[in-house]
Order: sequence, then C-alpha cells, then structure tokens
Amino acid sequence: MESKVNIINRSVLVLNQTYEPLHICDVKRAITLILEQKASLVLTADHLYLHTVSNAYPVPSVIRIHQYIHVPHWEAVLNKANIFRRDNYTCQYCGAQNVPLTIDHVVPKVRGGSDSWTNLVTACVECNNRKGNHLPEEVGLKLRTQPKKPHKIHTMQRYLAAPVEEWRPYLFLD
Repeated sequence: MESKVNIINRSVLVLNQTYEPLHICDVKRAITLILEQKASLVLTADHLYLHTVSNAYPVPSVIRIHQYIHVPHWEAVLNKANIFRRDNYTCQYCGAQNVPLTIDHVVPKVRGGSDSWTNLVTACVECNNRKGNHLPEEVGLKLRTQPKKPHKIHTMQRYLAAPVEEWRPYLFLD
C-alpha cells in the first residue's frame, strides 16, 4: 500500500476542456482543482483513496479543466539532451545503449545537411566514426527509426519517471 506522502506526490494528467493533454500536476493540486469546482475527475487510480477526518477522496489519475485554456504554440527546443531523450538514449544505427553517445548528422553538414530534428540522431561513437562524412547507406548503415520533431504529447509522456498506462488513450498512444 502506498503511503500518504507517495499518494500526494503521484502524477495526475490534466486535460483541457477539449480533452487535450495540458500538463501534469500532483494529487494535491488535482484534488484542490476538483474541490474548487475548476476541474472534474475523469479517471481514478484504482482502489486508492486519500482519507481526511471526515471524508475519503478517490485519488485522481486524470482530471479535466472546466474552462478552456488557450495554450500558445509549443516548440520542442533542439538541443543535445532533447535529441538523446527523443531517441531513448539509443544509437539509431546499431541499437546500442549504455555506451558513449554522440549526435550525428544523417546528411553531413559538408554535404548540405542541416541542424534540424529530421537530420540529427543519436549515434554511438563507433557508428558515428564509421559513417564519417558519408550518407548512412554508403557505408552499410541503416536508421532504425526516421528522425522527426517530437510532439508535445510524446514529450510529456517521456518526462515521466515511468509511463502511466491508463493515460495512453488521452495521450493518443493507443
């Protein structure tokens, strides 16, 4: 059984009025929003309750804000840390993990390649050195996945310590 401290600190997915993922908060904030009638409970954490002297509140897993919140266009920052995170700290050529990693230009800069989400991938030192200033297919390498710009929803899921399975439908992962 989880302690009260762990329950209060659990992550809760916050949906906009339109059911779009908005952000993640903790149980304390989610219950406050519900009690202030600013949000509704969409999904509870199975069999978990937060007990007070006079009440027991189901622990929320997903809540929905009542009033629509306009969110400005969100852009993922192109940097080394976010490329590693997008590629799950895995070499995109050989699949190696837990080895020294670098960033590789799929189309090398000397051949017109750009610094962009679709041209930068995580590579182990060995694959990066093997590829050099060539295209992957010229040296017998193949990308495991096509690099693309991360979407806010996927980024939100990746920042969690462990993916919350019951959130998958709300994060459009099913």
